[in-house]
Amino acid sequence: MSKYDITSLQKGCRELGLELSEYQVDQFLKFYELLVEWNKVMNLTGITEYEEVVSKHFLDSLLMVKAYDMDQADRIIDVGTGAGFPGIPLKIAFPQKKFVLLDSLGKRIKFLDTVVDNLELQQMELIHGRAEDYAKKEEYREQFDLAVSRAVANLASLSEYCIPFVKLGGAFVPYKSGNIREELKSSEKAMRILGGNKMECKELILPDTDITRTFILIEKVKHTSKKYPRKAGMPTKEPLGL
Repeated sequence: MSKYDITSLQKGCRELGLELSEYQVDQFLKFYELLVEWNKVMNLTGITEYEEVVSKHFLDSLLMVKAYDMDQADRIIDVGTGAGFPGIPLKIAFPQKKFVLLDSLGKRIKFLDTVVDNLELQQMELIHGRAEDYAKKEEYREQFDLAVSRAVANLASLSEYCIPFVKLGGAFVPYKSGNIREELKSSEKAMRILGGNKMECKELILPDTDITRTFILIEKVKHTSKKYPRKAGMPTKEPLGL
């Protein structure tokens, strides 16, 4: 018998069209315990209360399934994964997919190494490094069906970090909060420069809350010029097209 009430997790997943096995539920609970334990010694998240983590981290990460057809992606990269969101919840829900989680902070990658070992996740690669560097490497550049990111950054900057990883015909789908109309408008030029084409925006509500999330579906329609991404820090300091 679990010491946690798994009702909200299971119910929320069902609302998203996902049915978790006992093993997957157990993986989520282990992930929660590791998150809280490691958070005592390093800053991973400001949200630690169980129900809040389920809602604002786990279900929020899984909300992607309402915005994008996961059957279309075999290889996925989570850029600026932080404490593993959305990458780890998506991996638990779709164990057969290949995931790469990238973060610039070594301590976070050490934490995620522990998560991957404890949850016995297969076909997972964890990278400590900057998107600007790894997007230039042949084995990562334009190699992914899907790039995702919950990182807090301007959409023009985020596009420069993520679109170079996406193969032709693939997609970059960032998670956004709040009113993004202006941000979206000002970043469309950057998307085009990088070979992306905005297909649609989907505003979704987190199960059992009034919290909205906006997902922007950006299709990769042409190869990204070799000059992008620019050197470290430039996409943030001087966002393309702004």
